[in-house]
Amino acid sequence: MSEALGLEDVLREHPFTTGMRPEHLRELAGCAREVLLAAGTFPIREGDAADTFYALRDGAVAIEVHAPSGPLVVQTLHAGDVLGWSWLFPPYRSAFDARVVEPARALAFDAPCLRGKAERDHELGYALMLRMARVFTSRLAATRLQLLDLYGPRA
Repeated sequence: MSEALGLEDVLREHPFTTGMRPEHLRELAGCAREVLLAAGTFPIREGDAADTFYALRDGAVAIEVHAPSGPLVVQTLHAGDVLGWSWLFPPYRSAFDARVVEPARALAFDAPCLRGKAERDHELGYALMLRMARVFTSRLAATRLQLLDLYGPRA
């Protein structure tokens, strides 16, 4: 029980969960564990089962896509960011690689646990989906800027 309370405190401070109801933080904490991610490792691999969602506390993780010339970094995530959204949508397969650039501490959430709780408590599911929608729009905007930088008119 004390571990769950400690995780609730960590969740309360993470930007992704800002403003969440205490009972929802408790539910999330029940699906979470603290992890250390070593530099050079891949917590997420394209095509693998999307069974974990991460809330980064520190460090850096690069989101990469495969290209003929080698991996391309789409975005680099840092403290306060979240990693992974494929856990939300069938067939629950990761759409990208995530490579740890700097050693990171994170909360790792068991995705089936989160999906089950969101299905049973639609208010929790709605709160999670609203937060994930913010992540989607932020990532889409960042990708758009990258595309403009790569393919926009040259001065």
